[in-house]
Amino acid sequence: MTPTLTPVPYEQFLADVRALAVIIRDGGWRPDYIVGIGRGGLVPAAYLSHALDLPLLSVDFSAGVPCFGQDLLVRIAERSHGGEKLLIVDDINDSGRTLAALRAAVDAAGGDPANLRTAVTITNIRSTQQVDYAARQIDRDVVKDWFVFPWEAMKDDGALIADANAVPERIA
Repeated sequence: MTPTLTPVPYEQFLADVRALAVIIRDGGWRPDYIVGIGRGGLVPAAYLSHALDLPLLSVDFSAGVPCFGQDLLVRIAERSHGGEKLLIVDDINDSGRTLAALRAAVDAAGGDPANLRTAVTITNIRSTQQVDYAARQIDRDVVKDWFVFPWEAMKDDGALIADANAVPERIA
């Protein structure tokens, strides 16, 4: 089945980041750091870092290179255990696999879950993982579109379709 590729317009992305900033600001919990999760979470994390005037850390979890992913998650765990508050940012919480893996890695390294929160621009209400902050929510039982964020628009449609087809439950 060919997925429906749905571009997220830049203006919508900006509105989502602004909405997240307001929700976080008004939520009574202020992080010490924003942590962008590579690859998709780096751009929204950078924008949110500016919107909240907070420093940005990054973890490239998607590449599978330990010194840029797993090793940095150990440092995130250490910081949270030491009392620093960290907001982990990704673009979308779809299946929950990325968040589950991140949480498991931080927990295994002794992180303090009380000092960690998560934020995304879009969350799937059917995800196996819940987020603390989301600008928008979808129901994957209803919305099967493959969202193409502005930074992903650089890929050709064939590569985007291959990405979508790699997770058939998202497009079935």
